[in-house]
Amino acid sequence: MKKKIRQYIDENKEELFKTIQDVVRIKSVVGHEQEMQAFMKKKYEELNLKIYEFEPNYEKVSSHSAFIDSGIPFGNRKNVIGIYRGAKKGKSLTLHGHVDVVSPEPLSNWTMDPWCGDIIGNKLYGRGAADMKAGLISNWFALKTLIDLGYPIAGDVQLHAVIEEEAGGGGGALACLEEGFITDGYISTEPHNLNVTISHAGILYFRVCVKGRIAHAGLAHEGVNAISKMMKIVEALEKLNEWRAQNIKFELYEKGSGQAVHLNVGVLKAGDWVSTVPGEAMLEGRIGFIPGETREDIKQLMQDTIMQSVEGDKWMMENPPLLEWFGWSTDPWYQDPEDPFVQLFLENAEETMGYEVNTIGRASGNDARFTQYYDKKGLCFGPVGENMHGPDECVHLDSVVEVTNVLANYIIKWSESKCK
Repeated sequence: MKKKIRQYIDENKEELFKTIQDVVRIKSVVGHEQEMQAFMKKKYEELNLKIYEFEPNYEKVSSHSAFIDSGIPFGNRKNVIGIYRGAKKGKSLTLHGHVDVVSPEPLSNWTMDPWCGDIIGNKLYGRGAADMKAGLISNWFALKTLIDLGYPIAGDVQLHAVIEEEAGGGGGALACLEEGFITDGYISTEPHNLNVTISHAGILYFRVCVKGRIAHAGLAHEGVNAISKMMKIVEALEKLNEWRAQNIKFELYEKGSGQAVHLNVGVLKAGDWVSTVPGEAMLEGRIGFIPGETREDIKQLMQDTIMQSVEGDKWMMENPPLLEWFGWSTDPWYQDPEDPFVQLFLENAEETMGYEVNTIGRASGNDARFTQYYDKKGLCFGPVGENMHGPDECVHLDSVVEVTNVLANYIIKWSESKCK
């Protein structure tokens, strides 16, 4: 069957590539996924799958501890699920992908149209080509391969095309699981360079606000410069980042991302006129953490670091900085690598591709993390990509072919397995 699968995919890979081009050319920036979801519904219908589509229920999903509020209304934004009903009572499997992409701005950084979908050599270019429209279409094509070959798949297979992963996944993957679309195993085909990813860091977004006292620049001695006060906090956060980078270790993340944890100050705003002493300053950032650390631990660490940085400053003690938490708030995710679901996948991937496959973790988040809240097995496995979230994003087409082969073979192996 492996030979038949590879032959079918090789003979029909132009259709696979053309479909990826089609979806890359759809401008499905977060919050504007409707056209893309209509396309995916049509592709699922071509396979005669049972189609389910729904708008996320905010009241229902927002009560979950893993929910992240993107701030974008859910109206007219649907998740699309296609279900193949298995021939027997075999193991069920979800193949997951998100349809949303981040903005390509600034366009001046691109050497081509970010929505072109052009193929140059082995690479297909465009926003979302790697993250993660190639993986999304690989899911569809893997199932299509088995259906067209007439293989009687033992268990149910669910194809999930979800919204807003880039904004936290609350209305997408989490909403699907909350609606009961749960299977024995879950694979997200994010671009992980043909590695098997079984863990990712916890992530928290934070905001720090500092007050100053406004004054004319010619009377600056009568004011309190909020920028100067904020710099004490920035320096303390930089030192904390350096300390954690050197002392907080997690081998899987170091294999997958080079460093286990990061503290990034991503936004800094203050002042509105060059001749005015700024009366307020605000910074926003992101901190990552490893299994064994909790959200509560990190929040306390940040609070202590900030307050210690302003000790001895009379103004700051009387007008303490305000630490707020917003946006991404996720626990670390860790899938036991010895679980039969993972071991069977590794065995299958190595047999299919002909070489040893690495097991890694990542310091960035993905939707597979939600499986831990439902006591289900999950992993990530996807193609080789370049410049995700950056200019000239692309995916390597030979790796897309390999992902599709691996998935098609694993559908068979997993559905027929006796793994608990």
